[in-house]
Amino acid sequence: MNLFSPIQLRSLTLKNRITVSPMQQYSAKNGVPGNWHLVHLGSRAVGGAGLILTECTAVSPEGLATLNDVGIWNEEQKNAWKNIVDFVHEQDAKIGIQLWHSGGKGSLKHPNERMKPLSEEEGGWTIKSSSARDFNGVFAEELTIPEIHELKVKFVQAAFRAVDAGFDTIELHAGHGYLFHQFYSAVINKRQDEYGGSFENRIRFLVETVQEIRKAIPESMPLLVRISAVDYIESEEAWTLEDSISLSKILKENGVDFITASGGGFTNVSKDRVFPGYQVPFAKAIKEQTGILTGAVGMITEAQQANDIILNEEADLIIIAREHLRDPYFAIHSAKELDIEIEIPWQYKRAF
Repeated sequence: MNLFSPIQLRSLTLKNRITVSPMQQYSAKNGVPGNWHLVHLGSRAVGGAGLILTECTAVSPEGLATLNDVGIWNEEQKNAWKNIVDFVHEQDAKIGIQLWHSGGKGSLKHPNERMKPLSEEEGGWTIKSSSARDFNGVFAEELTIPEIHELKVKFVQAAFRAVDAGFDTIELHAGHGYLFHQFYSAVINKRQDEYGGSFENRIRFLVETVQEIRKAIPESMPLLVRISAVDYIESEEAWTLEDSISLSKILKENGVDFITASGGGFTNVSKDRVFPGYQVPFAKAIKEQTGILTGAVGMITEAQQANDIILNEEADLIIIAREHLRDPYFAIHSAKELDIEIEIPWQYKRAF
């Protein structure tokens, strides 16, 4: 078994263990992916990655972080995604959509404007979270229980559209300080009802959404979840790896097939804690203690490094972000470096 060994998730077979991590491009209009997204995702499929994951894709307009994020809450967006899905499939790659709601981290300007809060005149909206609180100068209202139930419906509707668009798998983004994370971490969640307080209550929104999506999508389609394995906050309320292991067991029992173990989202991680492969131990621990398939992230930039993670059975997929920005053909180049023969697009064979 190595980086280029195939892997099965339900009925989905991936040709290798290299996955393009979701990376927001801030290049959409009205939530519709365009030519940039086609070339961005399509070139990584040409480059040999086994699985392409879209950037965070909002299930409602209020779920956006900025007005330049993508969505899948209407038919125009779904049809635009289908064009991208079809191209990725033509390259013998698979593609998944990452469904998401930013919660209290929404209503922000483009990164070129330093993601400052949007005014109402600029198109800003009222942000909502698990609890009423300030998010970097923007006040978020607490979601009511009817609103929570409505959001679950929106996730299911987005999942239906994703299936219609031809996506091979769905990933829920439940990390990085976004809405699901705002519920399961006691750092943010101060509710006193059935969605707050105890561990079981704080994970309820995510678990119930998983249950509804699992019922809505084909039995053959794998369901993935990205979590923040730790909060990177020194506090008794902070989410821990032990919490993540417990959550992963419950998600597995409810039909989740795969966990991407990332981290943080509410604060900047101190530089002394960031180094090549720094989050791989999270994937390893969750894999070993729950038996669920996991994805490793965190400064994975080299072929041998990625291959060793698979050889050592620390994770099942390698989820690569920034290195795929630097090198869309990371998979092809890695195969050459590791002296592993793979199929290369015929249009490019003369270069190899």
